[in-house]
Amino acid sequence: MKRSKRFRKTADLVDRARYYSVEEGVGLVKKTATAGFDESIEISINLGVDPRHADQMVRGTVSFPHGTGKEVKVLVLTNEPRWDEAKEAGADFVGLDDFVEKIKTGWFEMDSVIATPDVMAVVGKLGKILGPRGLMPNPKIGTVTNDLTDAIKQIKAGRIDFRVDKYGILHVIFGRSSFEESQLKENLLAFFDKVLKLKPAATKGIYVKAVTLSSTMGPGIKIDRQQALALVK
Repeated sequence: MKRSKRFRKTADLVDRARYYSVEEGVGLVKKTATAGFDESIEISINLGVDPRHADQMVRGTVSFPHGTGKEVKVLVLTNEPRWDEAKEAGADFVGLDDFVEKIKTGWFEMDSVIATPDVMAVVGKLGKILGPRGLMPNPKIGTVTNDLTDAIKQIKAGRIDFRVDKYGILHVIFGRSSFEESQLKENLLAFFDKVLKLKPAATKGIYVKAVTLSSTMGPGIKIDRQQALALVK
């Protein structure tokens, strides 16, 4: 693969054979974020789980102390009497049947979907569409709720939903290149701590196998998983 001159220059800053501490990794990922925009900063965690088994699925929510730096668009699916309530709480899109039909035709301008319990019979029909995208409302992660105001405010403030992919890897954006190093570190550790607490009882062997940081246009930076574990234990 042909790499740009900018990428090759930033890649030279990273020792591929080295495992960096969290503090070093956070500082380095900011240095390698040299594109002409505020790049997203992502953490990838390779877990020793087999998501094909329900008892090894890792999914949950985390509220970042400093948010993600991204404007999150929230869709609320509920009956008409609660539309004004959802709009006043900050929802970007509110409705039911009209948005169900739009989603069926490929509309995905939202980043999160919240639904009230009374409409799940309708929303449930979107499972095969929203599920693979990680957007299906679920009571376990607080996106099927009657407390619309609290759910909307939490998501807008930086709470995200996450789930392991079919390869056993978590990919989560936890900040932007414009964040201070201390903010990125605190967000990273908040997520790491949450992942450790979600360790399935059925997991055998090493749970956290590898941790990597990267910016949108930058190279991967391997993190010393043992040092990261020590910071949150």
